[in-house]
Amino acid sequence: MAPSKPFAWLKERSAGLLLHPTSLPGDHAIGVLGPQAHAFIDFLQEAGIRYWQVLPLGPTGFGDSPYSSYSAFAGNPYLVDLVPLTEYGILKQEDLIPLQEHDPRAVDYEAMFRIKWPLLRLAHKRFVQMHRAYIPNYGLLKDFKEAKAGWLEPFCAFMALKERFYGAFWGDWPEECRTLEGAKQSKYWQETEQSREAHAFFQYLFFGQWQQVRSYARASGVEIVGDIPIFVSLDSADAWATPEIFEMSRPGKPDFVAGVPPDYFSSTGQLWGNPLYDWGPMQENGFSWWLDRMAANFDLFDVVRLDHFRGFYDYWRIPAGARDARSGTWKKGPQEALFEAIARRFPEARLIAEDLGDIHDGVREFRDNLGLPGMAILHFAFGGGADNLYLPHNLEANSVVYPGTHDNDTTIGWYDSAPAHVQDHVRRYLRVDGRDIAWDLIRWSYQSVSNLAVVAMQDLLALGTECRMNTPGTGQGNWKWRMTWEQFHQQRQSAPYLRELGRLYGRQSPEAANPAIN
Repeated sequence: MAPSKPFAWLKERSAGLLLHPTSLPGDHAIGVLGPQAHAFIDFLQEAGIRYWQVLPLGPTGFGDSPYSSYSAFAGNPYLVDLVPLTEYGILKQEDLIPLQEHDPRAVDYEAMFRIKWPLLRLAHKRFVQMHRAYIPNYGLLKDFKEAKAGWLEPFCAFMALKERFYGAFWGDWPEECRTLEGAKQSKYWQETEQSREAHAFFQYLFFGQWQQVRSYARASGVEIVGDIPIFVSLDSADAWATPEIFEMSRPGKPDFVAGVPPDYFSSTGQLWGNPLYDWGPMQENGFSWWLDRMAANFDLFDVVRLDHFRGFYDYWRIPAGARDARSGTWKKGPQEALFEAIARRFPEARLIAEDLGDIHDGVREFRDNLGLPGMAILHFAFGGGADNLYLPHNLEANSVVYPGTHDNDTTIGWYDSAPAHVQDHVRRYLRVDGRDIAWDLIRWSYQSVSNLAVVAMQDLLALGTECRMNTPGTGQGNWKWRMTWEQFHQQRQSAPYLRELGRLYGRQSPEAANPAIN
């Protein structure tokens, strides 16, 4: 039995900033893990901000959502900075010119597909032709492949086969390729060898650059908060290579899928379509896949946010083939058993529970017994009574407060579109006139009793709805917002004021970060 409250780690007051790396400034059509990431860390240090919160870093599929990835373990090659490759002759400066011809205010995913993938392949081709074994400061490619083999081999096979079959869903591949072992015995295995090697190289680049970013952050006293989506995509290497951990009796055909029931916002609920875990056999196997996933994330991050935390307690189980979510039923999740296994394997683990939405007392008790900090959103606090759980006077120390997250509008956009009675409540409660609402909520986040206050970069820049990161329930037009260099330099001017807020409200960052979990 794990100790009581094994994840009660959030004891000190601190501040964080939410910015996905794709939103970093630059001239290559997307934010990358290069000097701009280091410059951002410099700003966090100057501002006395301890945590940099990012979204999931996996390779994105259709819709470009970081919450819909081809792998629960791999990194997104779109984030690779290609400039260092020119220093070693693997790419040439002129190769990168096409990436510079794009709007710096938005991620250009079409350019990523059309231009960056060919450049990555060209880099791999030249790497092989030059008989290189490594890139300086990235380690040996051979060692990387051996260290990550457990997930890297099936992921590279999945991606290579997906390309071979023109992007088709794996359940529609030739029958012999619908399982990893079958694919290994098929004629396509040898045919895709070069592509598999290329994808391993792309991951080598991503992890080499990410570890440099993380090392720089830690040397600067900055820690990184990552994000784990509870479910994986049906069209993913995980579902293809390890179907036994899901409720899936036939390859590519889940028996039940994830979603949420009808509620105030939707009379038919939400049908997400993710395959559901077969928790019974997973528990019998000691939750080995989940422990491997946690280990991979602690290799990337200092703190991990668990998205859709409620699903570990109970989840909405919808029969596959249902037209909407109304036919689902509640099913018990792994609850304490999974978290006891995590606590035994990672006794120093620092986790955050994303406990937003329709949460009942059973979930709250489950969270509190584990000692996990939950989340509070100030945008959700106003317009009702004094008992609203998100109002600052109702918050708890063991929590993370945000004005809004990546799923919310910017604070200015939220306030401008709010009904008059909500705006009036905001002004009266915060004792402000509403003309500087983004910074009003930043200050109240810092003032709050929540031990961690996290602010979105768009609010530091006082940006409107046009800079929103994601609108839930919409499949297109999301995940595109980027800072310009002008905005980046603008926000650095706020560092002294943020540092002063940190001093006033006890959130000043310590000089050094805590040691990592091994």
